[in-house]
Amino acid sequence: MSYEYDDQIKNRVKRMEGQLRGILKMMNEEQDCKSVITQLSAVRSAVDRTVGVIVSQNLLECVRNADGDDEKVNEMIKEAMNLVVKSR
Repeated sequence: MSYEYDDQIKNRVKRMEGQLRGILKMMNEEQDCKSVITQLSAVRSAVDRTVGVIVSQNLLECVRNADGDDEKVNEMIKEAMNLVVKSR
């Protein structure tokens, strides 16, 4: 099943991209490791939140389209949970 990524999701990823570029710049400038680790942790948190948003939005859409098929809904929930666990 394909998923349409909205501008909000894309903007989150663009922000993370900018943060990563900033981290690389910090490394090139030989800034202290505490600052680098702090920024890397922020990116990791942003990635985790983005995964959660994508999985939850996709799951909601799938459940809406399940047409009352409980088995199909249960399978989608299991798949969504596996994606969340895998991302950790």
